[in-house]
Amino acid sequence: MRSFTAPRARARLATSVACLIMAGVAPAVAHDAREVTVLDAGWRFTAEDVENAVAPDFADAQWAQVSVPHSWNRVGYYKHDLGGTNTAATVDKRLGVGWYRLHFATPEGAKGKRHWLEFDAASRVAKVWLNGTYLGEHRGGFSRFRLDATAAMKPDGDNVLVVRVDNTQPKAGSSTADVLPLSGDFFVHGGLYRPVRLVTTAPLHIDLADAGGTGIRATTVKAEKDQAQVDLVVRVANDAAKAAKASVKVSLVDREGREAASALVPSMLAPGKTAEVAAKLTVASPHLWQGTADPYLYDLVTQVIQGDGTVSDEVRQPYGLRTMAFDPDRGFLLNGLPYRLRGVGYHQDRDGKGWAISRADVAEDIATLRDMGANTIRLTHYQHGQDVHDLADRAGIVVWDEIPLVSVWTLGGSKVADPALVANAKAQLTELVRQNQNHAASAIWSIANEVDFGNSIPSFMFGGADGREVDPMPLLNELQKTAKALDPSRPTALATCCEARAFGSEVSIPTTAVAADLGGANRYFGWYFGKPGDLGPHLDGLRAKRPQQPLAVTEYGAGGALTMHTDNVLGGPVDSRGAAQPEEYESHIHETALAQLDARPWLYATWLWNSFDFATTVRTEGDAQDINTKGLIAYDHKTRKDAFWFYKANWNAAPMVHITSKRYTQRAYPVTDVKVYSNTASTELLLNGRSLGVKSDCPQKACVWTGVRLDEGSNALVARGVHAGGTIEDSANWMLAAETAKHFLIDAGALMAAKSEGRILGSDNWFEGGNAASLDKPADYGKPAVPTAITGTNDRGALATYRTGTFSYRVPVADGRYKVTLWFATHAMQKPGTFDVKSGKKALLRKFQPAIPASGAVAEAKVITIKAKGGLSLDFVSGTSDARVSMIEIEKLR
Repeated sequence: MRSFTAPRARARLATSVACLIMAGVAPAVAHDAREVTVLDAGWRFTAEDVENAVAPDFADAQWAQVSVPHSWNRVGYYKHDLGGTNTAATVDKRLGVGWYRLHFATPEGAKGKRHWLEFDAASRVAKVWLNGTYLGEHRGGFSRFRLDATAAMKPDGDNVLVVRVDNTQPKAGSSTADVLPLSGDFFVHGGLYRPVRLVTTAPLHIDLADAGGTGIRATTVKAEKDQAQVDLVVRVANDAAKAAKASVKVSLVDREGREAASALVPSMLAPGKTAEVAAKLTVASPHLWQGTADPYLYDLVTQVIQGDGTVSDEVRQPYGLRTMAFDPDRGFLLNGLPYRLRGVGYHQDRDGKGWAISRADVAEDIATLRDMGANTIRLTHYQHGQDVHDLADRAGIVVWDEIPLVSVWTLGGSKVADPALVANAKAQLTELVRQNQNHAASAIWSIANEVDFGNSIPSFMFGGADGREVDPMPLLNELQKTAKALDPSRPTALATCCEARAFGSEVSIPTTAVAADLGGANRYFGWYFGKPGDLGPHLDGLRAKRPQQPLAVTEYGAGGALTMHTDNVLGGPVDSRGAAQPEEYESHIHETALAQLDARPWLYATWLWNSFDFATTVRTEGDAQDINTKGLIAYDHKTRKDAFWFYKANWNAAPMVHITSKRYTQRAYPVTDVKVYSNTASTELLLNGRSLGVKSDCPQKACVWTGVRLDEGSNALVARGVHAGGTIEDSANWMLAAETAKHFLIDAGALMAAKSEGRILGSDNWFEGGNAASLDKPADYGKPAVPTAITGTNDRGALATYRTGTFSYRVPVADGRYKVTLWFATHAMQKPGTFDVKSGKKALLRKFQPAIPASGAVAEAKVITIKAKGGLSLDFVSGTSDARVSMIEIEKLR
């Protein structure tokens, strides 16, 4: 890859030459100063920690042949054939050492040049040798780093590059104990998972030792309709033995190849030194970067021009002219105007590849998120690569950048962060800023995520000292000072988990939000704690505590399993750390959250969690293993869950309709509600060709047809939306088995119905009042639920859950006589007590006392005949104890 190979580039060079002539400087001439060779093919790899592998003549023929990007890890799979290709047989969760070796030729004309090996990432610690010479080590798995290979490079012929990587889980005394992240709810893949290059330059060049950055620091200090101003600092290295008289030329070139602004700064450069050259660009009538509406980019061209007019080095990078600000009342301001940021959190792994993804993969992700309507991405919980930043620039997507300080910052019972860990955190922050500060999209430097657990930290993150005794503020204050020194033009932020949540008196939570400029709240009301409707009032409370600090919601959401479904999202408690994570409940959380967020325009941004399912070995949940199921799109980055379409209906103006619960094909009840996400002017629903009515102006673009009676057999649903340009349709097909059409089998207290031999149960539905409960011990992180044995039934799973308190059922059966079987399950620890069951004024069971076994749990059934008119009523009335029922069977009598 050489400079000035494209016709457009040659045209720009001609413009540069003309400008230099007009300035009275010897013109720059065509050059061959910087050459970049991508080192992607021909690598050898072994997962064994071998000896003597650094020797150039080491025999590596038996090692695996791989290409880079590469990772040996494959983590996370579904227990079905939707959404991914990983299986239990193909996963590789090994943490440890891997070796890479590559033979490559010295570039032609290398004599007198400087050579750098550039790694876009190596996880998580890398040591590098060239031709047997040790070049150095990099500690941190997410940032670009370069090593000077000039002295070790052969003047011609074959070179042998050797890299040892190590992604060992950090523990006290381990090889990675001082390398962030120490913990986290995501898997740290190993390998050379981003590109590797050889960069060759002239001795006089733009600095390649600037913490992996470009050596150019550009800041837009003004961006208005009539004028924009950019302040620049260019680091120029003179690796020659003599002083050099040179000039630094910086220019902004528009899409048509015209130079919009330029500056030429003469400089005398001492031998063996690196100097900083300052410049300013003033652009008249600039074309501003306006987010997704108009993400206009100039080319920022920086040249080092020697005294004879030759260009000894050049760096060309896209650059957007814009200003960003954050206001506690007005939210986010782009170029001085309010601009609502609505987006997603994003992890970089995907099914079948782990972290070794391509630019095309990232481009597909960006296109998917723009299709949903997102205009911002929170890059979590570590530094992401240049591809996503480049593509965000081009798409107009505003980016939150973050370092991997996640939850834990001490090991082995230490109460203070190790000095080496503090140094590593500051180094990773420095690399994050230097490598991304010229991106128009980059808006925020995040210095931490969820370091405010205090002594409530989840068990899977243990490894540090007692949270009550570990204070995160000293480390956060150090990082705040570092970030402001590196780039005072951008605000800092951090994401909190726990402040102002309802904990017990024994829980101590530090207030960390004050350590950064901006606040960010990760809050999972209705999932891990509280109720869905608690989110808005909670945010109001946080704002009241710090009215001058801009606030965002940095995470909210719920798990959603592709193969799990519910008939009523309120039917029972969600299993946030276990199996019961129906797709419909994920949508419910997002629907309730978005309404509360939209009502608070002072939030500078909202980032839902998460864009895509991702790998994490602390979870066994939903229908997946080692996958966090909160993504709106599955691990394959293609299969879209219902919640994705909810946001698309609300965030993307392009006409769309989407029938929800499509994957719930085998229906449990003959009567159901049908929900359609639609942003069209009106939407009609048809069932087997029959119109069920037209709806318009549906709240939150969610249209619901209630009490739809399905046909026995196949049910073809069509949603037809009418918009200004015509119509758009979506379809689904549900099946109602003949036996199911005749029965209502209600699994009381269950969000997701249990499996039953030979028949389909429905989840709890048509109830009013009461509370859901279970005889089983719930799941926890990576630990399955513990079932309770129940005698007297073949439907243990259904009878383990129950509804309790005073409550009623109004089941929409057709008029007629019905056999109703009420099932009750009790355990030996239950206290005796009676309750009544009625149907309207008719008493069905008086002062009923379910059987209490001497040990364990037992089930019993009561069979009742009821005549129903206008539906079937069942009223459970507490007496000396709360009423309860575990399962209700309703069968029509002839």
